[in-house]
Amino acid sequence: MKNYVLDTNVLLHDPSALRQFEDNRVLIPIEVIEEIDNFKKQHTELGQNARSVSRALDALREQGNLSDGVALDGGGRLRILLHEVNGRGHRDGADHAGAGGNHGNGSMNVDSRIVAQALAVKDQQPETPTILVTKDINLRIKADALGLQAQNYQSDHINLRNLYTGTVEQEVSHEELDAFHANKELPLSHAEAFSPNEFVTLIDASNPKKTALARACPAEEKLVAIHDTHRGVWGIKARNREQQFALDALLNENIKLVTLMGMAGTGKTLLAMAAALKLTVHDKEYRRVMVARPTVSLGREMGYLPGTLEEKLSPWMQPIHDALEMLSDLNMGGERVRSSDLLNSGTITIEALSYIRGRSIANQFMIIDEAQNLTPLEVKTILTRVGHGTKIVFTGDPYQIDNPYIDAASNGFTYAVTRFRDQPIAAHVELKKGERSELAELAANIL
Repeated sequence: MKNYVLDTNVLLHDPSALRQFEDNRVLIPIEVIEEIDNFKKQHTELGQNARSVSRALDALREQGNLSDGVALDGGGRLRILLHEVNGRGHRDGADHAGAGGNHGNGSMNVDSRIVAQALAVKDQQPETPTILVTKDINLRIKADALGLQAQNYQSDHINLRNLYTGTVEQEVSHEELDAFHANKELPLSHAEAFSPNEFVTLIDASNPKKTALARACPAEEKLVAIHDTHRGVWGIKARNREQQFALDALLNENIKLVTLMGMAGTGKTLLAMAAALKLTVHDKEYRRVMVARPTVSLGREMGYLPGTLEEKLSPWMQPIHDALEMLSDLNMGGERVRSSDLLNSGTITIEALSYIRGRSIANQFMIIDEAQNLTPLEVKTILTRVGHGTKIVFTGDPYQIDNPYIDAASNGFTYAVTRFRDQPIAAHVELKKGERSELAELAANIL
């Protein structure tokens, strides 16, 4: 059994963290409760998470005295760590954390007090490992320097080296490849080897230069040919096979969730916008296109920027406007459609993710750009807003994260890729080749 001392940011990141430590002891310093209380009134994702934590703690309070410890579902016990004053008039552990504050009068900042509480537990129970769990890198460093074991919150971490790419190569015989070209499908001898909607490059075993592109349908035990997009989609033509796979997923009405991953310049946003315009403006399959991307800190109020909501969002949404301007310069069936007309008519709406909670979004093509800056809970919040007839696309690059509270292994984008891998209504494609320009691809690879 171990003692896990939780920092505030862990609970704000995942309100269910209380129950993620199996049959160990979960310890919450009283300072964490105070910080949670400060967030409760915010009309943001953090505020919602804080209220969820408070409700969970209140429910546990009814089962027993939290200062003595109460049993958690699935094993383990939860206890609130209260201030304990020793005979010298200092909080226990204050001397350990003196580097973080003025321990002469017991006055320390919140981080130092949390570390002090954890160190006091370690001293009281030397035979039991005590671990501080925090998403604050600097606090982990400080704890380590003071002799306290510390770790990041790991329950939603994804190993990027093993992250699903959505594509695979498969050798087939010359006869099988010819049959696939003729019938536009090929029976699967080992259907379990593929994930639903995994994209497959079929390679002629006798002549590797001969290939075909397919999509796996394990439930039907076959591979099927992807959409023919050689004529382009809203004037955009795929420049590599990953882009062809992406367009197939974007245009497939049976796939309701598409995740596109790739470094800057691989065409994630442009492909998504082109498919959205085709399906909405030309094919009339969706009522409108809804585009959103997180600001530097999702959920933070934007009142410090002047103007209307649209004007406040403008700096964050400029990449979307750039993609729209590029697409509006292209012809669709000989008819030019201006981006300003699409925006003014409401065919395309650009919205703030801060206000998505509580909505039900039906019959729309949703694009969530820069999704690597979302937490797993924020991705869940967005996906649970999807109504009947809506398709949603997440684009992201987990190596370019601006949100200070998540990293490449714990962001909501990679979390969704992993969790939806085996779902037949989802598809994922990793775009590997930059197509913006030679300079842009070189910069993305070497800088």
